[in-house]
Amino acid sequence: MNHRTSEPNDPKNEPRGGLWDPAAPGVLRLPSGRLVRGRGLGYPLPAGPHPEFGLYLLDHAPPTLSWTNHWVPWEDFGLPTDDAQALARFREALERAGRERVELACLGGRGRTGTALSCLAVLDGVPPEEAVAYVREHYSPHAVETPEQEAYVRRFEP
Repeated sequence: MNHRTSEPNDPKNEPRGGLWDPAAPGVLRLPSGRLVRGRGLGYPLPAGPHPEFGLYLLDHAPPTLSWTNHWVPWEDFGLPTDDAQALARFREALERAGRERVELACLGGRGRTGTALSCLAVLDGVPPEEAVAYVREHYSPHAVETPEQEAYVRRFEP
């Protein structure tokens, strides 16, 4: 919980970086305790603080955003076009989630987002064969939409 004093320019009034409300929609708690938000860019931006870092899983460049972000080229219902780039971006997102508000998003917030969240779960210690179930239980039962996406997570190696 963030507390504010009555002085608007007091540094204590600034939200503490890296913290999502664990009860907020789309927030996934990884086994390490790191919090990452998944969402669909096709829906309005949720109320509350904005991300400090975003990883966008799209077949086109993401819209201009006011926070630091990276794009992983990724067709809808498909897989990342560059596995090495995706792994590097997943590692960066996980590392940043220890100190910043990180979000991962595709258009609908299910398939590509669920697949990427599952890969973050693997990087955070969940066995690859259990990662999709972990994300479906703790993020969305509709996460990871295709058999190819499920197979990608099962063979994902950090």
